[in-house]
Amino acid sequence: MAYRAALLCAVFLSSAAHAQGAPVDEMITVTGRALSPAPGAAAYATTTVGRDALVDAPSGQLENPLFAIPGFQQFRRSDSRVANPTSQGVTLRGIGGNATSRTLVLLDGVPVLDPFFGFVPFSGIAPESLAAVRATLGGGSGGFGAGALSGTLELISAGPTDRTSGAHARYGSRDNVDLGAALVETVGAGFVAIDAAYAEGDGFFPVAPEDQGAVDTASPFEQTSITARAVFAAGPGEIQVRGSYFEDDRQRGQALVTSGIEGADASIRYVADDVALPFEALAYVQTRDFNATFARTAPDRSTEQPALDQFRTPSTGLGIKAEVRPTFGAHNLRIGGDWRRTVGETNEKFDFDGTELTAFREAGGRNDIVGAFIEDDWQLTEDLIVTAGARLDHWWIDEGRFIERGARTSFPLRTGFEPTGRLGVAYDATGALKLRGAAYLGWRLPTLNELYRPFRVGPDGTASNPDLSPERSRGVEAGFDYQPLSTANLSVTGFYVRAENAIANITLDSGPGVFPQLGFVFGSFRQRLNLDAIDAAGVEAIGTLALGPVDLKATYAFTDATQDGEGLTAAQDGFRPPQVPRHRVFLSADANVFDLARIGATLRYSSVQFEDDLEARPLDDFVQLDAHAAIPLAAGFALTLAAENLTDTDIEDAIDVRGATFLARPRTLWAGLRWRR
Repeated sequence: MAYRAALLCAVFLSSAAHAQGAPVDEMITVTGRALSPAPGAAAYATTTVGRDALVDAPSGQLENPLFAIPGFQQFRRSDSRVANPTSQGVTLRGIGGNATSRTLVLLDGVPVLDPFFGFVPFSGIAPESLAAVRATLGGGSGGFGAGALSGTLELISAGPTDRTSGAHARYGSRDNVDLGAALVETVGAGFVAIDAAYAEGDGFFPVAPEDQGAVDTASPFEQTSITARAVFAAGPGEIQVRGSYFEDDRQRGQALVTSGIEGADASIRYVADDVALPFEALAYVQTRDFNATFARTAPDRSTEQPALDQFRTPSTGLGIKAEVRPTFGAHNLRIGGDWRRTVGETNEKFDFDGTELTAFREAGGRNDIVGAFIEDDWQLTEDLIVTAGARLDHWWIDEGRFIERGARTSFPLRTGFEPTGRLGVAYDATGALKLRGAAYLGWRLPTLNELYRPFRVGPDGTASNPDLSPERSRGVEAGFDYQPLSTANLSVTGFYVRAENAIANITLDSGPGVFPQLGFVFGSFRQRLNLDAIDAAGVEAIGTLALGPVDLKATYAFTDATQDGEGLTAAQDGFRPPQVPRHRVFLSADANVFDLARIGATLRYSSVQFEDDLEARPLDDFVQLDAHAAIPLAAGFALTLAAENLTDTDIEDAIDVRGATFLARPRTLWAGLRWRR
């Protein structure tokens, strides 16, 4: 994919040259941002993770500070240094997942979910490159587009008003290295920003000591990313061009269990916000390749042999979007449309004969979605706003195929329409107290991975399903935002959401035995199937308080979620979705100590959750304590210190069918230097 990286650099350099020659128009403020949030956003539960929290997180991995968002959940408790990338999906509000994201994740308006798998490539996004992450905690497609089944995360790139050029270098436990550099320069009426990051480490032993055998190893990793962004004035607005390239290689605790990602993205966006008719237009392309190897391990973990070599999984994502925002008196409208295409395939070797993998499999296809939306934010009075919107999407699932040992199965074209909408109200009751409520419909198309790719995790195997139906959600929420002081705020939201046709990995049988698509399976045999629904109800709370130089934050999510099933999914009826805890708590404290140091600590608690769909393998609750400090030196330098899982708590990440426990995030200590211009 080197040619793709070269192409992205060429696009960037061309844009930067354009920016250098652009005349300065004092009437235009170039921000690098999207259109301003619509007034109706006040009706929905939202929260923001600020730049300091993203940059100061001890792990240096983007996903970890996002646990400050109530209900934020990934399929595994491990992060992108050791987890298989395909488990890095994001879900909100407890509707579970099967490793694919049920939350729409956008970076400067571009969906960043992997085109084939639907996971978020967190390791390819440097926290230093971001200004903030804004979360809309309820679902509903609206102007965000299809996929916002349980909410939306908007990753917002940083510009010159958010940061300066800088660099950092850290060294941590187990020979962990974390390096980063950023160049941020004003050019004419715009700016250029380049971010580069590199991380590697020997990794830890993910299998618990009491369960380890001769095959168990550490989990080394290596990650590289570079992003280039140019923003410049053009006409009444600005053009934003972004290109990125990243690589990520991991080994998960065994020599024969590995994974790797390579990706390159490019996008161009035109934004005109401060005009009579604000509008935005966006186009993007994503290219990805993925590889992974899996092992068949002896029950006593004394030996391993190859089980699957997924040696090439190329995929491409394409898309465009346009939106205008006319205003008529008290009505602020959003009108627009978008198109997305994902194309990809998996190429795999399997069936080990004692010497090599002898059989070949190819599977893949193409998905398309075309949608249009309209939304009206109606300012009824100075204190009352009502928002209502409708969206209609047309989807195609096409070119599906499954080729194994030379035998080809082609799947027929499927297509359909999905109407969705949102309705919300926000009322400023007293100035300090704001009341809000909303209802929404959302939907998500099955990924190419869910439709066509079988996979293994340890002794367990899961078959694909080309007949999966789209997931649909409907939900309601009500809450309030209370700010008695400028330094104190409390937000509380109660919600209910029902995700119908939720795609889950359903246990159908157990080995040892030979099963379709997978061959010999020692453990559980599963298939991706549509549940009747997942029902989730709960409460989310966010509190912030500033006490002089000390900033405090607390978030809490209570979620009562159950699966509804019948027929092949009857055994799951009434059980909690896998990997969904009932209680989640996040606490943080940050302080400036007499301007001599910036120190902080975070505490995370997550209650018991289940590894599997039949509640047979519970994962214990845990408390994780992290800490960080920055001590200014001279000439813009600072000494940085950090600790992950300071108390070295055992955090259970997975339990296989044989009872072997896998752990996440052992204690890791860091020391380094940071320079900011």
